Amino acid sequence: MAVVTKTKRTDWPELWHEVKRNRWAYLFIAPFFIIFAVFGLFPPLYGFFISFFKWDLLTPMSYVGLSNYVRIFSDNLFWLSVLNVILFTIAEAVPEIVIALTAAYLLDTYIRRLRSTYLAAFFSPSVTSSVAVSLVFGAFFGIHYGIVNAVLRLVNLEPVRWMEQPTPMKVVLVVLLLWRWLGWDMVIFLAGLQTISHEYYEAALVDGANRFQIFIRITVPLIRSVMLYVVITATIGTLQLFAEPRLLSNELGGRANSLLTPVMYIYQMGFGYFRFGYASAIAYVLFILILGASILNLRFLRQSE
Repeated sequence: MAVVTKTKRTDWPELWHEVKRNRWAYLFIAPFFIIFAVFGLFPPLYGFFISFFKWDLLTPMSYVGLSNYVRIFSDNLFWLSVLNVILFTIAEAVPEIVIALTAAYLLDTYIRRLRSTYLAAFFSPSVTSSVAVSLVFGAFFGIHYGIVNAVLRLVNLEPVRWMEQPTPMKVVLVVLLLWRWLGWDMVIFLAGLQTISHEYYEAALVDGANRFQIFIRITVPLIRSVMLYVVITATIGTLQLFAEPRLLSNELGGRANSLLTPVMYIYQMGFGYFRFGYASAIAYVLFILILGASILNLRFLRQSE
């Protein structure tokens, strides 16, 4: 026997009465929703809209359909920027996570005295301005007055044109990013390590496990969720690089586009060539790439549990 359920109709007069009764509460929370709609919701929606148009801000929009997206697949410069950030991720994010986890483990297990001092020293670069960090590193690796080349001269080695050659420029950027974000990841790992009960370690020691086995078989599995967060944020941060590579070189993208990133390329297309429709299409392709990288990291780390 079929049971007929009666759907409850919305009592609009009663609902409107509740809205009127709580109007002051809605008035107080309205600024947040207005600001969010104007600065958080409208820009991405409008950006997606103009990605289907050809527009230079000066002339009327011209509808081009999916042409902007199709063009991306044959844009060698865009894919070069994607390759650059993949190389930066491998060369910087992977060592950063390994070193940060190791340093956090040492601080949590062995180095208990002056722990706050070490944390402040490692964490301070992450709260320093990107502009200041990039300018200082540019001075360190200068060809004539840079400290690095001065040290090389002291040991009778030829100075390197760090900021004038593609490969050395990439090395400088990787060192900068590693120095700047190592402390951030270390603090997050340390917070995760401090949630692990020491009873696990004591039981493992009683069973005859050494420190390395404890670290691999107990510590790493128990902070897998923290590791997942660090890996995803490090990957997203590298894919969104803009300020550091832009400030390290006087040329947009560096010598031979060795420092070109997708976000920098979006800036170049939008505010350099005034191709705002194409720049918006690139932005959404980059969003898909970031989403795909995050999903891959999530599935890989979860499958390894």
